[in-house]
Amino acid sequence: QVQLVESGGGLVQAGGSLRLSCAASGRTFSSRAMGWFLQAPGKQRELVAAMDGGGSTKVADSVKGRFTISRDNAKNTVYLQMNSLKPEDTAVYFCAARGGWGLGRVADDYNYWGQGTQVTVSS
Repeated sequence: QVQLVESGGGLVQAGGSLRLSCAASGRTFSSRAMGWFLQAPGKQRELVAAMDGGGSTKVADSVKGRFTISRDNAKNTVYLQMNSLKPEDTAVYFCAARGGWGLGRVADDYNYWGQGTQVTVSS
């Protein structure tokens, strides 16, 4: 069982930055692919960025060049650095963990989820 706890969300003006953190429990963190998803009201959960156990990443086109995913295996933590934020980035952001090493591109690929953290970007 893996527990995920996100932090770092909040209210920011357009053009600003936030860094989300996701702390994971368990001893198998370094071998798991991790992902960040967003969910806007009335919409499906969609991938923002993911990183596999070897450090390969997948970033959504909508945030490419602005958002960066990283991980610190010594701290069992994955991060999402969000720069040049836009009002359309407003959503609840979820951290997710897969059962294995390989990248997951959709929500169904992930086995464990955090509670979500709200990110609101004002214009």
